[in-house]
Amino acid sequence: MDKINVYNLEGQIKTSLDLPLIFNIAPRLDLIRFACEVSTSKNKQIQGRDKRAGLRNTAKGWGTGHGMSRAPRIQGSGFSTARNVGRVPFAKGGRAAHAVKVEKKIEKKINNKTKKLSLISAISASGNQKLVKQRGHFIEEIPEIPFVIDDKVQTVKKTREIYEILCGLGLSKELLKIKNTKKVRPGKGKRRGRKYKIRKGPLFVIKDDFGIVKASKNLLGMDISKVDDLSVELLAPGALPGRFIIWTQSAFSELNKYEDLV
Repeated sequence: MDKINVYNLEGQIKTSLDLPLIFNIAPRLDLIRFACEVSTSKNKQIQGRDKRAGLRNTAKGWGTGHGMSRAPRIQGSGFSTARNVGRVPFAKGGRAAHAVKVEKKIEKKINNKTKKLSLISAISASGNQKLVKQRGHFIEEIPEIPFVIDDKVQTVKKTREIYEILCGLGLSKELLKIKNTKKVRPGKGKRRGRKYKIRKGPLFVIKDDFGIVKASKNLLGMDISKVDDLSVELLAPGALPGRFIIWTQSAFSELNKYEDLV
């Protein structure tokens, strides 16, 4: 069985572990994409239109014999919109032809087995060096992938300390790249609580939290998750597999529980 090295916080080899079988399977990119679509559909807000929209007027058809089309026209006189066509879809201010209904089912579903296979594929893709580079991560200074470090990192409680540790492990270029990608979002989204767009950086996967979650919260583009809470959306943001993951030793050992599914 292949071995993977575990590095301490200074970047030196501490010990080695058996590589879980999950990294030997070929990732199914179609399943990853489908699972991300399902996850995204659950966050969408239901849309709908008022059933009386475009119908709150006095428009009525005149019938034939007037030398004009039989479209319904707004009744009255002495105002600018009198006798204008109303109500119908082709009229200004008329109803929508096929309005969106609140009854529409927008939440997609996924089978349990497919969901598990997509998660396995996303984890496997994170160990593929080619896919990690395709996502745009700077991993030239990373000794090997998957990248596993000592559990001591879970006890770090200061953002400055975790930043210095990551730079010492060869992630300085990656962190600088993420910092430079912070841009103001174009369009209306900037006034709807999502003013900035930031690229996704590395994902921290831990077993237990002794302060690292709070410490790493202020690092741009970084996400942190417990190994039991992993999802395809975290492992492959935007349905693009190959996110660079920093595993703690205890979290990496937990991946052996997926052997029955491989």
